[in-house]
Amino acid sequence: MRHRIGFASAFAIAAIVAGPVFAQQVRAPATAQQLSRADMNFMKEAAGGGMAEIELGKLAQQNGQSDEVKQFGARMEQDHGKAGNELTTLAGNKGITLPQELDHKHAQLRDKLARLRGAEFDRAYMREMTKDHDKDVKAFRHEAQSAQDPDLKQFAAKTLGVIEQHDKMAHDIGQSLTAVGSSRRPK
Repeated sequence: MRHRIGFASAFAIAAIVAGPVFAQQVRAPATAQQLSRADMNFMKEAAGGGMAEIELGKLAQQNGQSDEVKQFGARMEQDHGKAGNELTTLAGNKGITLPQELDHKHAQLRDKLARLRGAEFDRAYMREMTKDHDKDVKAFRHEAQSAQDPDLKQFAAKTLGVIEQHDKMAHDIGQSLTAVGSSRRPK
């Protein structure tokens, strides 16, 4: 009986002494409160924009006429899908829940483009992609330079290069459509 009490006492003392050591080793993930408002807003906007790029990319593959537009749509689906997965993991590690469906603005754009086909779709889609990627390049560049969270800063910097490629492609395809005359509005 004496050994049991001695063993139990020694175990209790060891647990009390070791408790703070274990607590220091197991860090809780960052919480949403630890992220700046700007960083949280960026994550949520990037997630929403990425979801829109994926849906619109699928639409481009279905409704587009130009092979360039269809290929661009496939690239949007692939690249933004990958970035979205990375952002979702990062957000989960930070305790952030990202939007799971399109916001009103992106849903309206999807619905508007879904009614178009062929060259008319190509023109409207590429016009939107050019505007959107111009805006995204600025947002990702800003976040890559000024994010307070180092993980988010790294994600923005890494993703910026891909978005710059998308922006250039969107401008090039838009100019290509204009050069062959398919970007003129029907009379």
